[in-house]
Amino acid sequence: MSSGVWFPTLGLVIWLCCLGPSQGGKILVVPVDGSHWLSMKILVKELVHRGHEILVLVPETSLVIHGSENYKTEIYPVSYTKDELEEKFHKIKEKVFLNEPGIMDLLQSIQRFVEFTLIQVNGCERLLNNQSLMTRLRGEGFDLVLTDPFLPCGSILAHTFSIPAVYFLRGLPCELHLRANKCPSPVSYVPAFFSDNTGVMTFPQRVKNMFMSFVGSLMCKIMYPHFDDLVSRHFGDITTYKDLISHGAIWLLRFDFAFEWPRPILPNMFFIGGLNCGKKAPLSADLEEFVDGSGDDGFIVFTLGSMVSNMPEEKAKQFFDAFRQIPQRVLWRYTGVPPKDVPKNVRLMKWLPQNDLLAHPKAKVFITHGGTHGVYEGICNAVPMLMFPLFGDQSDNVFRMVVRGVAEKLAAHDVTTKKILDALNELIHDKSYKEKIVKLSQIHLDRPIEPLDLAAFWTEFVIKHKGAAHLRVAAHDLNWIQYHSLDVIGILLIILLTVVWVMLKCCLFCTRKCCRKGAPKTKSE
Repeated sequence: MSSGVWFPTLGLVIWLCCLGPSQGGKILVVPVDGSHWLSMKILVKELVHRGHEILVLVPETSLVIHGSENYKTEIYPVSYTKDELEEKFHKIKEKVFLNEPGIMDLLQSIQRFVEFTLIQVNGCERLLNNQSLMTRLRGEGFDLVLTDPFLPCGSILAHTFSIPAVYFLRGLPCELHLRANKCPSPVSYVPAFFSDNTGVMTFPQRVKNMFMSFVGSLMCKIMYPHFDDLVSRHFGDITTYKDLISHGAIWLLRFDFAFEWPRPILPNMFFIGGLNCGKKAPLSADLEEFVDGSGDDGFIVFTLGSMVSNMPEEKAKQFFDAFRQIPQRVLWRYTGVPPKDVPKNVRLMKWLPQNDLLAHPKAKVFITHGGTHGVYEGICNAVPMLMFPLFGDQSDNVFRMVVRGVAEKLAAHDVTTKKILDALNELIHDKSYKEKIVKLSQIHLDRPIEPLDLAAFWTEFVIKHKGAAHLRVAAHDLNWIQYHSLDVIGILLIILLTVVWVMLKCCLFCTRKCCRKGAPKTKSE
């Protein structure tokens, strides 16, 4: 290359490097407490890294949402105390180790959901009525709201400030996210939640699927009235929460088709399953020594999620007795009172680096409750799972893994030492579990773009183009009759019936005329 071309080119490269990242946007983040925030925080940090200015709205009473040097936080007062919040969480999980799931447990779960979200709605009401804070937030000139629509505050703020919303979620109870976004869900091959159906159904299973879909519609009417009341009090043109979230620009869904059954999706919905298991860090020296010391037998990772770190002593004893009889070492996230005779192969920890441990080649089994964070970390790292669904969507998540042959399921309420031993031995010694989870992991990881990059891209897309209106389907502007083309069918039926009626009349007229012509004449004629 000649010097006349080389030096201007070099200068251009240096100039571009000095410019740094492109001008970022201003993003208001309205998270949901608990495990929901743990994965959203990964995206928030990535957006900060890309040069965006982030403000996270944090209720003064929070369990896992804390400040950070990576982003700004705005703490706002709420109408409930930390003790009240913890009590609601405790009610959700208190009976999962004691009672067999049944219809009454389902009704109680719905009641607990309503009670828990009701105090959150009251906290949101207090935020919306905080005029000084709302005026300050409006003046910040945010480009979008990043929120989890599991709770309504983020969607309400987006509509109040007239800025687009990006939704980050696993899903909503009774599949409200699909209903709100007008996503087709044919019950003939799309399994309803908790139906225990796959995409291939027999006639009785399709009957059950239709029934469960109807139950889901009924549950929506029970679970969201207080959301609807909050929305209707603040907006005259929107009266239900479903209508409000239907205006979301982009839906970032924390699953993919390695986990979910194949189904139709809409152009503004994107799968980011596995976002939480992209980066792995080396283990600390003591943990590395513990797992390496397991030899060829390997080790087991045991955790029931961020919100359930202990269990009743009599249940815990069943696990301790089982672990005492296996050669594998066990790392257990456990904050309860440990027994005096903890087995030597068991290490109890108040927190453990779950994804980093599962990435270790000696990891043999992952004992989990079936939350999507843990499920995807098990899939990413190809570790067979022993699963204990506790509440929420976990039972449905576990069913998907068991049907795929990569997991075994046990019920928390009637677990015994023998059942634990049998399940662990099955998972460790039957090579099919490992082979299938390896295949599932390969499918999941074989993708054109990483989930975190995909989530960041579409968030930045909304900032750049001030929304994504071109991806919104026209079904939102149709009523029920128009959506199902009942008006078209009705007109066609009327035309068809009219033509048939005219043809019959013509035939009858011709028949009568012919009959009169062919009739014998009388003598008088």
